[in-house]
Amino acid sequence: MCTLPEQRIAVVAITRGGARIGGMLCRDCPGFQLYVSARYADQAVNRWTHFEPHELRTLIASLWKRYDGFVLIMATGIVVRMIAPLLESKETDPAVVVIDDAGRFAISLLSGHLGGANELTERCAFTTGAQAVITTATDTNNLPSFDMLAKEQGWLIDDISRVKTLNSLLLDNEEIAVVDRTGQARIWLRDRGRITFYDTFAEAAASSAHGFLFVTNQHLPLQVSPEKLLILRPRNLVLGIGCNRGTPVDEIEAFVTRHFKYLCLSLKSVCSVASVAAKRDEAGLIAFAARLGVPLHCFESTELCQVSFPSPPSEHALAAVGVAGVAEPAAILASCGGVLLVKKVKSGNVTLAVAELKEV
Repeated sequence: MCTLPEQRIAVVAITRGGARIGGMLCRDCPGFQLYVSARYADQAVNRWTHFEPHELRTLIASLWKRYDGFVLIMATGIVVRMIAPLLESKETDPAVVVIDDAGRFAISLLSGHLGGANELTERCAFTTGAQAVITTATDTNNLPSFDMLAKEQGWLIDDISRVKTLNSLLLDNEEIAVVDRTGQARIWLRDRGRITFYDTFAEAAASSAHGFLFVTNQHLPLQVSPEKLLILRPRNLVLGIGCNRGTPVDEIEAFVTRHFKYLCLSLKSVCSVASVAAKRDEAGLIAFAARLGVPLHCFESTELCQVSFPSPPSEHALAAVGVAGVAEPAAILASCGGVLLVKKVKSGNVTLAVAELKEV
């Protein structure tokens, strides 16, 4: 049995054979929802919705933003014509897999790496007995791909266009210089391709490599930012934030952004915002975490009181929420005891501390 945790997949069938294959997929794969042409609804089993044949194009368009992936059991030409107007970016487009009516081939058509279509293709092939067809160059040449490295590690890609550049260099057997103190790139690449590892960005930039991969939460100065540079952002920074009641989100964002620029840190590496439980309903703080697309973790005062932190106790925080400090202990707790990169800094209404997740 196959599983796709936390993914919703739409399976669309327009023929009798397709309805049978779609029913097989939805029976064995949790998270799959079957849509079948009304002509063949009697062939489907388990979680199906029928549609009229003339509604196919409208159906796909209406489902496009609602699902993580699509398994379309029909001719590839039909699929290409239908989805072409819907395409936006390889960062956001869902996975698309095409299976023929006889179930002979499962084809990874769109978003093979970041969207997960290659993996979805393999799962569909395993379930139905079809032959998986995957055409992404790195996969067919048994080479790693940098976008898959980012996806598997949960890292953000600074500039998606650079992925194609570096993957092309990998295919051409050109040297690529890598700086990654997490060590995950070395594990992922596993001596495949001409990869050289360096300890510092300056050493890598001064090398004779044709391409560069830097894994970092830092903004880099221009002198160590080569032209063919791909930067991957590990999600390893925690923001500890205290604020006065009613502080607007724009004030919080401006303060954090200003300090991150000063510290040469990237907001793309933030994985969570942390504060005290008394602030769990603070509208500005909730909105700021939402803008970053990260969770807001609020700790009870008793938890924060047990954490040692470097700055002197705050009489204001003690009077307001019953703890001697919010930003620093919250950041330390949320980072699982990680390194405090930025001690408490304060503006009129906002207090900020930054911690880096503890490496395990």
